[in-house]
Amino acid sequence: MEIYGPCADNLPLILNDVLDRIKQLSSTQVANGHPKLYEHLIGRVKANDSMTEKCQRKGYPATPESALRKCRDAVGIRVVCNFIDDVYRCIDLLRDADWCTIVKEKDYIANAKPNGYRSYHLILDVVTPYQDIDGHTPGHYFVEIQLRTIAMDSWASLEHEMKYKHNIDNPERIGKELRRCADQLAACDVQMQTIRQLIHEND
Repeated sequence: MEIYGPCADNLPLILNDVLDRIKQLSSTQVANGHPKLYEHLIGRVKANDSMTEKCQRKGYPATPESALRKCRDAVGIRVVCNFIDDVYRCIDLLRDADWCTIVKEKDYIANAKPNGYRSYHLILDVVTPYQDIDGHTPGHYFVEIQLRTIAMDSWASLEHEMKYKHNIDNPERIGKELRRCADQLAACDVQMQTIRQLIHEND
């Protein structure tokens, strides 16, 4: 069963629209003499099975309403930036955009998760030309944005891969080492940001 119901065909269109808008934000920044916003930009529509499993895990009925209104990450985008300042610059631009509203945000950069995970999460309410699950046109769809530096993204990818390895002999030690690695990478991010500021001090 298609958990996104009549809205399933709209989700890839919305993903592409939001990706294009973020690309345009970066292009405008560069045209105005600022650094580009990001190094990598990737997105996905959450697979049907994954969303069904999430609804069940959260105790929601496996319906389009649950998938699109309660879970709010059917459309997901990751913005991978060179520097910490670029993350917050991108957030400020999204905050000022007329095509979306930030309805939820979590700053795991300033307040890392206990395992060392760092990233900035946003939920956007995006106005689209497509009918939404409530029957409204223009329609409103939620889009999850994760913003992080290259260092944060590398750590998260490795941690995600190791999390699904079974029969690990020393999980506590590995957890401590991962946390220490995350802290070292975070310190490196701050150092790189400082170097960038020193280089551009007289611009």
